[in-house]
Amino acid sequence: MTMLNKNKISILSRGILATAVLSLSACAAVNNPLEAGATQSNKEKAVAVISSIETGDVKAINYINPNKYVQHNLAIKDGLAGFGEVLHQLPKGSAKAQVKRTFSDGAYTVTHTEYDFFGPKVGFDIFKFEDGRIVEHWDNLQVIAPVNPSGRSQLDGPTKVTDIDKTAENKVLVSNFVNTILINGDMAKIGDFISPKKGGYIQHNSAIADDLSGLGNALGELAKMNMPMIVTKNHMILGEGNFVLSINEGTFMNKHVSFYDLFRVENGKIVEHWDTIENIPAESEWKNNNGKLGF
Repeated sequence: MTMLNKNKISILSRGILATAVLSLSACAAVNNPLEAGATQSNKEKAVAVISSIETGDVKAINYINPNKYVQHNLAIKDGLAGFGEVLHQLPKGSAKAQVKRTFSDGAYTVTHTEYDFFGPKVGFDIFKFEDGRIVEHWDNLQVIAPVNPSGRSQLDGPTKVTDIDKTAENKVLVSNFVNTILINGDMAKIGDFISPKKGGYIQHNSAIADDLSGLGNALGELAKMNMPMIVTKNHMILGEGNFVLSINEGTFMNKHVSFYDLFRVENGKIVEHWDTIENIPAESEWKNNNGKLGF
């Protein structure tokens, strides 16, 4: 099969997917999720839904509850119909969605994805499950940038979930880091969370170099420009094993934003960091009334 034919099939599949989503949202008649995904974990279901944006896999719709799908992406209308409308609006042949990392914490499943979704983006998606189906969705998207000063991209690095037995203590570590360092600004205690040694902190933020020196330099430059990064509130800490995601609200470049920070923890220290920062629009621009950060 030629690449051209493959692309035509992919475009056709996405068109079928969009039509199916809109149709199912109207009639709410979908397969029994226990039959459609009885053997699949919530992680596998979340990855299937994300991947369907590229593949057009209609079966993935069965993992979304058509009667209850609360949308927190403020650019999308609420419910399954809103998702279908966005799929219809995608330029033909443009969609790409490749999940790089995924983990679960109770009812919540997190994915870290490389997108081409109205342009190349990196994004975190959070899905809440009830009775085997997705009932709520949050995300945070950022345009993909060139590699950072240390030559790292926004998506590369380890992907395997390890140290499951340390999940609780790793979540506490990150929660304390967020409150002590990011919110309260007690930088004298940063060594309690991140090693000051060279090579002790791997950075994937597109503008910041590795190690505490890279972080310090970046924060210093923002302060010089009178545009400090301000974290005002933590909304949720989600984690599994060595990966912990912190969802925060604050100000960046003098804009009201949501911060999604993914940390990899090893031997009681934060050793690696990925993030996305997204502006929160004025309420008059929202296409749903669920809020960006309501957990």
